[in-house]
Amino acid sequence: MNDYLDLAGQLIMVRLFGTELDADTDAFLRQYKVRGACLFRQNMVDAPQLTRLTGALRDAMGPQALIALDQEGGAVVRSTWVPAPPSAMALGAANDPQLAREVGAAVARAVRALGFNWNFAPVLDLNNNPHNPVIAERSFGADPDTATRIAMAWMEGSESEGVACCVKHFPGHGDTHVDSHRDLPTVDKPLAELERFEFKPFRIAARGENAASAVMTAHIVYPALDPHNPATMSRPILTGILRERFAYEGVIITDGMDMHAIAHRYGAGEAAVNALVAGADMVMAIGSREAQIETVHAIAEAIRSGVLPLLEVEARLARLSKLAAAHPAGPVNYLTEMDDRALMARAWRAGLTTLGQPRRPERGAKVRLVARADVVSDGVSEAGVPAAAIAAALGRLYEVELVTFLDAETFDWSALPQDGRFTILASTSRRRYGPHARATWLPDLHVALWNPYQALDFDAPALMTYGFAAPAVDAVLDWLAGELEASGCCPVPGFGGA
Repeated sequence: MNDYLDLAGQLIMVRLFGTELDADTDAFLRQYKVRGACLFRQNMVDAPQLTRLTGALRDAMGPQALIALDQEGGAVVRSTWVPAPPSAMALGAANDPQLAREVGAAVARAVRALGFNWNFAPVLDLNNNPHNPVIAERSFGADPDTATRIAMAWMEGSESEGVACCVKHFPGHGDTHVDSHRDLPTVDKPLAELERFEFKPFRIAARGENAASAVMTAHIVYPALDPHNPATMSRPILTGILRERFAYEGVIITDGMDMHAIAHRYGAGEAAVNALVAGADMVMAIGSREAQIETVHAIAEAIRSGVLPLLEVEARLARLSKLAAAHPAGPVNYLTEMDDRALMARAWRAGLTTLGQPRRPERGAKVRLVARADVVSDGVSEAGVPAAAIAAALGRLYEVELVTFLDAETFDWSALPQDGRFTILASTSRRRYGPHARATWLPDLHVALWNPYQALDFDAPALMTYGFAAPAVDAVLDWLAGELEASGCCPVPGFGGA
């Protein structure tokens, strides 16, 4: 059985539970020959600590180690101290493939310097659903050709710096009303529509010498393709479409199997075997240590019993080895940090977009800033920028009064003093506003610092940044000061010109 366990361990990617590699975890990785680890914000403190951790992981997992993170840009970044990349939709708004390539390369330089060799980006989901709770600005846009052109340029930049990309979430998470971290979504579209829209970016990314190194699966049911199984566990989707029809030869990895769409419906071992049988090469066992051990043993038994034929397992291992060999883990010197910070600032500025005819208060004017009191993480994204930080930034130009709210649906906009102050609403979460806010709030200017669709919630002129990183806020200040024009064009329907 030990031989089967050694094979099984190489087919999983695990989560870690601290900021250092403790003795028990080191022993677990070595015992089961685990070769993949995905790190999250809670595993990171600063560059020295993180480089030490990735180095320890490489020692434990060997030269074929795959050390991954989600460094997409915008709100979905894990290493928050490196140059802050714009979100995908900000790059879509700039519509400049060369700029996207430069950003992808800069992201790769930063994470490779920290010891990573695999980045779960870029997102190829096409977002045409204004109520999507989890993708939104993580998408490059809604037009298949334009969004794919920008995304593939980003990917080309990353690969040029030695970091493997993983496009996601196949066959497409852009048109859902449900977050698969919370529940199991369904995309009930006919095959012809999926072919025309959702499939197109992945079909392009799957073929040719510049094909994506890896594809991540979606925990979503597509009744037209498989009425019974989410894509992650669907052989008609992963093998029938991605491998056979699209002729994809790279690595297929699942999304996190601890997400509620899967974990609330299947046991950890059962889910992992189902995904591998469907055609996945690696299972992201991002759960407890007990769930990880259960996963390895279930896969080993599936290999022993022939449910997972040995020849197919060896083909999976060969694809994973090829990925690791082409993108060796281990830190390199980061020599371009200041240049990369300037590049990221330029990219954020290029995506800045207006809606309506926003006007700038005169320098020194009295301004009222309205913003959420809290900026908690939703588990996918990092926490947004605090209201006090926005107020301090605006204070460089204006006399600012800050008003915060806890719940938009109970906040009484009419209670704000009618004193002539120019009122700016700053939106610092991804969640859309509810009916009370939409019907009663009347900002003079809406600064949408995260989800651009929030700009559609109010009949007010808006400035959209597609993210809340410091260079995005700086771009807003430059626009307010009259030093920058917003030249971006929102790349999704509903904004005029998209």
